[in-house]
Amino acid sequence: MAQTKIRVVVVDDSAFMRMVLKDIIDSQPDMQVVGVAKDGLEALQLIEEKKPDVVTLDVEMPRMNGIEVLKRIAQRYPVRVIMVSSLTEEGADITITALTLGAVDFLTKPSGSISLTFREVADTLVSKIRNAMLVDPKSVLTKKIARPTVARIKMPLLGNKAVVIGASTGGPRSLDVIVPALPEDFPAPIFLVQHMPPVFTKSLAMRLNSISKVRVKEAEDGEPVNKGTVYVAPGDFHLGVRTMNSTVQLYLDRSDKINNVRPAVDFTLTKVAEIYKSNTIAVILTGMGRDGTKGAFMVKYYGGKVIAEHESTCVVYGMPKAVVEEGYADYILPADKIAEKLVELV
Repeated sequence: MAQTKIRVVVVDDSAFMRMVLKDIIDSQPDMQVVGVAKDGLEALQLIEEKKPDVVTLDVEMPRMNGIEVLKRIAQRYPVRVIMVSSLTEEGADITITALTLGAVDFLTKPSGSISLTFREVADTLVSKIRNAMLVDPKSVLTKKIARPTVARIKMPLLGNKAVVIGASTGGPRSLDVIVPALPEDFPAPIFLVQHMPPVFTKSLAMRLNSISKVRVKEAEDGEPVNKGTVYVAPGDFHLGVRTMNSTVQLYLDRSDKINNVRPAVDFTLTKVAEIYKSNTIAVILTGMGRDGTKGAFMVKYYGGKVIAEHESTCVVYGMPKAVVEEGYADYILPADKIAEKLVELV
């Protein structure tokens, strides 16, 4: 029996981009473009009519921007949405918002003006479309994770712990629930590794900082580590820690990709576990692949604790699943219960 193709609707205000995206998708044996739209209103009509499996959605459009379209899609017809964003700060900000609202993933247009180099991201686009098919659009777009109330710390603080949070596909949605629920007197530093390119990691840090009690910032090379601060690994750099004159400092590293990504969760977890030993707490959130599994092994080796996100709140149950299957998870919790557990553990 012939396998049905993945049906895709392409939405972009540039005729050239629509042509390039359609061309890339239609060249694949397992997918086809069933419609193209130049703006949000046209997109909504097409989605209603064609009932696609996946929509690639331009972030910045006239008449109705990507966020408005995404909200309407969620109300009417849950479908897997991949945002297509420019590498501008504005584009990154809107994309992070879209990911917290239920977009499955995003793809960056090559920097600079619309250019033929988009062909270079063809492989990324088709793999993201295939990966999107592993996601249940109803659970992502329409099921919201309840935000827990901010936990309070009641005990005397010893304060020599460190937390590493690792996330990939679907991460911003879970982080939106976890980080704002931490109290401002959280007695440990948090090192956050989210698979994202430069500019986007900065937007993620700024967004989380604006809605959280703890301070959230993009990590800087040589910066001293403080409690109650979340350090976001910048796109295209691994984030490490080292001791300097009896203080702990951050460092950024451009060595080879690990698990095909940079920043990698495994890199940060290993470096943190080597310094903080049994005081390390790892949190592995939603995402494709196995990044974080070797790092979780290192945390267990030194006697630390590992939390894996429960499948019920994951967009993609890949990274946490790998940690659970290896037997490294001490706790398996939905996103809205993780902040509470972190407060208890520190």
